[in-house]
Formats: sequence, C-alpha cells, structure tokens
Amino acid sequence: MSQLSKLYPNARCLQILLLAFISTITIPVCVSQQQSVKALPTQVASRNTWRGASFPVENFRGYTSAFGYRRSATGGSNWEFHGGLDLAAPQGSYIRNWWAGKVVKVADRNACGTYIVIQSGQWEHKYCHMKGHVETAGGGRYLIDREGGVQIWEGQQLGAGTRIGRVGMTGRTTGPHLHWGLKYGSNYVDPALVLRAMYAQQPTNIQQTAVSQQQLVNSKVSEF
Repeated sequence: MSQLSKLYPNARCLQILLLAFISTITIPVCVSQQQSVKALPTQVASRNTWRGASFPVENFRGYTSAFGYRRSATGGSNWEFHGGLDLAAPQGSYIRNWWAGKVVKVADRNACGTYIVIQSGQWEHKYCHMKGHVETAGGGRYLIDREGGVQIWEGQQLGAGTRIGRVGMTGRTTGPHLHWGLKYGSNYVDPALVLRAMYAQQPTNIQQTAVSQQQLVNSKVSEF
C-alpha cells in the first residue's frame, strides 16, 4: 500500500489531484464588467478544510482551456467568456463530486451537453459534457448513464468523491473533457484558485510524493 493510501481512503483521487496541481494553470487577465467574476476570497480559502474535497475527474490528462475570456472554441474570431476549467480525460473516465452537497439540477441538450449542478452551502459546482441523458420518473428527473452504471437524481445528497458520471462528448465540445465550473455566492470563481488552495493544505510529504510522480510521468511522456 502506498503512503498516500495509508493517509487517505480516497488516495486514487488524491493522487490525480496532486499531479494536476503541478501543471501550470493560467489565470485570465481580461474580465468583463458584465460578468460577475471573483477571485477566491481569502476568508473563504482560510476557513475551509480543503482536504475533504476531491479532484473532479479520473485519468486526468491536462488542462485544455482556462477560466476567463478566450477565442471561440469552435472557430471564429469572437471572444467568449469561459466560466470554468476544462480538464481533458479519455472518454468514459469517471467524474467525481468535488464537495459533499445536493444535486439541484440535471439537464441535457444544450451547449453544456448532459450536465449536473450540485450545491454545497454557498458553493455551486457544475459538470458538463457527460455521457448519458436525462429521464423522468415519478415526477422526478435523473441523469442516467446505463453503460457506466450511473444514475443521479435531482435532490439527491452526494458525498465528496462520489462517482457522478463519465467524460463524454455531449454538447458543444471539440474533444473529450470535463468542463468544471464553480460559483460562490452566485459569483463565478476560477477553479484553478480552488485547486491551488486545496494543494496548499496537503502535508509536505504528500506534496513531495506528487512532485516525484509528476517527474516520472514527464519522463515517460518524453520517450514517445
């Protein structure tokens, strides 16, 4: 059993989380006055125990689009606001709930594809481009991914790290990835800032293990 596994029951997710933090995440410079965008409030970061949170996707491969303004992802010269962080992973990779909370919305058939919104106190987290679709039964709505063995109902309570779906290609997307969006008190928050705060609260020995593993990954990649 690895050192990570001894310290944390959800070590597989934590390992992915720590490897992800080593990568550079760009913070946007351009913010519109028409968008309500906030940096991670200092008081929020300091009073939260981020070690209870989970990195949101398995088999993480890299960040493909940062939070903030960008050129249109589907072509053209228009600028558009990107209200989240895109995390690349192979199709079918499981998506995990970042923080314990209640499912407030499941939906499909729009630019976000099949998606889930979860409320955790003042935090709202959104997961887009998932496999599956939405069905109704008994007056309720649920996301169903039969092949992945996932069924998530609106109103359902979920713990941190719970598998809530799989990476797909639904909605407006140019490749398989998870679009992960965060709001705090109805204001957009750059997910990269949250990830950095989570990483900063990990014990030093865990951070060192993550760095060593990232160096190993980099050496393997350079062989191709």
